[in-house]
Amino acid sequence: MTQQLDIVFSALADPTRRAILSMLLEDDMAVTDVAEPFDISLAAVSKHLGILTAAGLVSQEKRGRVKWCKLEPDTLREASVWMQGFGQMGGLDLDAFERFLSAELRDTP
Repeated sequence: MTQQLDIVFSALADPTRRAILSMLLEDDMAVTDVAEPFDISLAAVSKHLGILTAAGLVSQEKRGRVKWCKLEPDTLREASVWMQGFGQMGGLDLDAFERFLSAELRDTP
């Protein structure tokens, strides 16, 4: 589970990928439609989608000649459940959480 969380949080660290996830909240979208609002190449958007797909946050399906993207909310839910564990101790102390993450990342080979 820890490795999967690392992959998910790494994918969420990029603002373009977070924006893509927000767009997919509305509905499934063709890759070209996902790319439209960004000032980056279609290849760059495809790379972002590949990272989101590898993290399990997005699935891609070819329908005819068009590749469609779909949000996979269960993966986000798992990360949210993990985060909520910190909230059960009272208010979430973001400084303490950052120190915890730094220690975890430092101890990871």
